[in-house]
Amino acid sequence: MVHPSAGLARSRGNVLKYLFLLLALSVTALSLLTLRRAPDWIIAWKLAILAGEYGHWLVLLPLGLAVAAGCSTSGIWRGVTLLLCLIAGVGLLRPVFSARRIAGTLPRELDAAFGAETPTGSVWNWSRLFLGEKRPKAIMTTEIFARPDGQELKTDIYVPAISGKPRPCVIVIHGGGWDGGDRKQLPEWNDWFVARGYVVAAISYRLAPKWQWPKQGEDVLTAIAWLKARATTYGIDPTRLVLMGRSAGGQIASAVGYGAHDPAIRGVIALYAPHDMPFVWSVSREDDVLDSLNLMRQYMGGPPEGARRANYESASAQLLARADSPPTLLVHGVPDTLSWARHSERLTARLQELKVPHYYLRLPWATHAFDFNPDGPGSQLTGYAMEWFLAGVTKPARD
Repeated sequence: MVHPSAGLARSRGNVLKYLFLLLALSVTALSLLTLRRAPDWIIAWKLAILAGEYGHWLVLLPLGLAVAAGCSTSGIWRGVTLLLCLIAGVGLLRPVFSARRIAGTLPRELDAAFGAETPTGSVWNWSRLFLGEKRPKAIMTTEIFARPDGQELKTDIYVPAISGKPRPCVIVIHGGGWDGGDRKQLPEWNDWFVARGYVVAAISYRLAPKWQWPKQGEDVLTAIAWLKARATTYGIDPTRLVLMGRSAGGQIASAVGYGAHDPAIRGVIALYAPHDMPFVWSVSREDDVLDSLNLMRQYMGGPPEGARRANYESASAQLLARADSPPTLLVHGVPDTLSWARHSERLTARLQELKVPHYYLRLPWATHAFDFNPDGPGSQLTGYAMEWFLAGVTKPARD
């Protein structure tokens, strides 16, 4: 007769081996989001950000699980669980080692693209992954720069604490699928720009579906004119402006930057953005994670036919690019679910053809909005590239 305590121990052992296997499968599935595009679910996209930009912390999960399983299970159950933990650990650490590899060649490639510069920080910092980077809060004021259609458009202006000679201004255009988002997105990056000597204007623009393109581009042009008129007030050099946008904001930044033909626009920075709106329409679907076909209808009014064709063209940096277009920095994650890396690849090819100074920072593991973690592997490389780019294109006089 089996003693009751022996049966209880066996039952407890069965529960543990199933539990460890389930946890190992879960963390392995999470780690695979650094290796391939996430499924078309919002939750999967958010988990991809977690795995890609916080994996160096999350690797403690499979490590702890491996130790627990090694001490509490045996046989094939232990072997399978340990194998899964190994796969999970490799996947979660892939971003940092991939980023470190890119960091080895990034300075040389940026030098070839924009000339020699000396960023204040290192291209890669292991301690920053875990301890973060200290970012002093910049002085910020909010102003209304326009009231089109009765709507107040505001800009948050961040200025360096130390006054002096006029400084270049980075005009930040927020993302949000053209129908959402606001200028308050990722304010720590605005502080980061200011700490490196730039004035920042994080601007609002009219949103779809109530307002369609080209209203958004007109709002950016209005903001530029407003900033130039008040350059003395905010210590801005009105001849040295850079447009920086994320996602939908990157599309607006590149379209305005290429279409304005304004020599004061010294450069364009676009993170994970589309740049050819007819192409975007052609690949949009109703069943993807964003219902992108509906977003395009809201923003552009429908397919690129008839009278709308001109608006599609004026919204597309890919079609507006010329040999004298502003120097451009593009950053995109290869497995981006919300905005294909193909968008940045196509614009890169066009800029290469036109011999426009440019650089495409390709992040093999990163997804949309990877810069949510300002100290993650994607953000460290992007920050370094942006600082190099800004220093190169905002020199007081063009060579």
